[in-house]
Amino acid sequence: MSTPARSVPVESAEPAANANIARHLAFMAASRPEATALKIPRGRTSAGDIDYLALTFAGLAAEVDAWRALLAARGVRRGDRTLVMVRPGLPLIASAFALFQIGAVPVIIDPGMGLRNFLACVTRSRPRVLVGIPLARAISRVFRRAFRSIEVRVAVSSSLVARLSPLAPGKVENDMARTAPDELAAILFTSGSTGAPKGVCYEHGMFEAQVRLIRETYGIAPGEIDLPMLPIFALFNPALGLTTIVPEIDPRRPAAVDPAKIVQAILQENVTTSFGSPTLWRKIFDHCLARNLTLPGLRRVLCAGAPVPLSLYADSRKVLTGGRLYSPYGATEALPVSSTHADEFLAKEVIADSDRFGTSIGRPVSGMEVRIIAITDEAVADIAETRELLTGEIGEIIVRGPVVTKGYDGLAEATAAAKIADGRTVWHRMGDCGRIDGAGRLWFCGRKAERVITAEGTLFTDPCEQVFRMNFAGLRVALIGLGSPGQMTPALVIENTPIAKDRKLFFAVLRQAALSHPHTAGITHFFLHPRFPVDTRHNAKIHRLALAKWAATARAHEGETAS
Repeated sequence: MSTPARSVPVESAEPAANANIARHLAFMAASRPEATALKIPRGRTSAGDIDYLALTFAGLAAEVDAWRALLAARGVRRGDRTLVMVRPGLPLIASAFALFQIGAVPVIIDPGMGLRNFLACVTRSRPRVLVGIPLARAISRVFRRAFRSIEVRVAVSSSLVARLSPLAPGKVENDMARTAPDELAAILFTSGSTGAPKGVCYEHGMFEAQVRLIRETYGIAPGEIDLPMLPIFALFNPALGLTTIVPEIDPRRPAAVDPAKIVQAILQENVTTSFGSPTLWRKIFDHCLARNLTLPGLRRVLCAGAPVPLSLYADSRKVLTGGRLYSPYGATEALPVSSTHADEFLAKEVIADSDRFGTSIGRPVSGMEVRIIAITDEAVADIAETRELLTGEIGEIIVRGPVVTKGYDGLAEATAAAKIADGRTVWHRMGDCGRIDGAGRLWFCGRKAERVITAEGTLFTDPCEQVFRMNFAGLRVALIGLGSPGQMTPALVIENTPIAKDRKLFFAVLRQAALSHPHTAGITHFFLHPRFPVDTRHNAKIHRLALAKWAATARAHEGETAS
């Protein structure tokens, strides 16, 4: 793997002196003032290139200072919960860092979760301040009940490049709130892909640990160029010293992205690193493969949000001729936990185990501890109440480490259900089932809530689905359970796909595949669904419980073995 040509500092002030994550931007502005921090697309040149507005680290720091002055003048104070409803790119980064500097607490809610969920999140987070574009401010006045805690509204332009006029030097004091590592830094909401969205409480020390782990795990260095296809990930870049290329993507509908625009940005701007879901990279790789394009400058692609299929790893080798596809495992509540990459995933011994154990998600990253415990749907107050399973056994994944958050905002019951005390530390229950093999690799076996509990035993979604994925390239399937836990009938839902005219033969072949493994032999019911319901954030996580509800009244096809 290639590395940046020149060495630059990677640390700012000692965290013990001030844990405020915003100090990293001040350090970069001082040490690398003329380096480009941010590039925002604003059209095309006459030659067809993407035309960008570029800001240096010094310019971005000045922009943040202007935001801080505006917010302070409007009465934003240390500790104020501040709902941020601005465009991705410069407005999101500048407003968030300005709030960090003040010591206020940004509240960031995924815009794609739907109005009902969004309003519930606003009500629960009780923000005092709203920083928003005109549409956001209008929504706050129409739905007054949800926004009743708002005392201050700060107007922001709806432009994608909503720049303020930087203040002249000396207009803003060059200081920031001195925060402790355990001081609340932000409230980031989960996508709600497996339940109601929840506000995750991030402390400044947790952000610090995330920056360190991401940098160390993936060898990311200042001076690299990043194209993050999830807006929240752009917030890490000023601390990492990366140039952020804002992608031409609608965060409310990421799966509708035009892959040609992403590929053009990667090639034109010499992007070295990028983050996106398997759904997005599937579209990008398909675009490249159809046109014999490669992306030789990309050193790493971080792909997460759902298990990465084998075909995507394989195709990454054809497109990423100078880099690798990596898959970090984690959640909003704990990220990163473990990591794997194409070379490791495509090893013969890993592929051989996929149709029995699910998806390999790598080894825990430095500083993170992973255990597999006996599955329970009940709250667990203390680690002494758990039973750790043996190597190779499938159970519930729990994790502990510096990036593990301690609780949800205003949801004591949800916090109790997701956290396990262990002295002064906390384990987070990932909500996933998995196993650890003899080589120390962690395997994902499916969401705990989606396991299928039959009279004969428990089936886990990912190992079962892998049997069909391995036998039918490109087939998108989902295991569901019909009936009540303990008496469920396992069934397989297949997303709309080109099917042979002889449907009876198609389902017979599926049944034959099911019979090839003991854990899938009991699957005799098959359903066809036009389009799987998926999460809004990554467009990758399948809502299997919604499919099970749909299948309860749909027509099943029973697979009979071909004669």
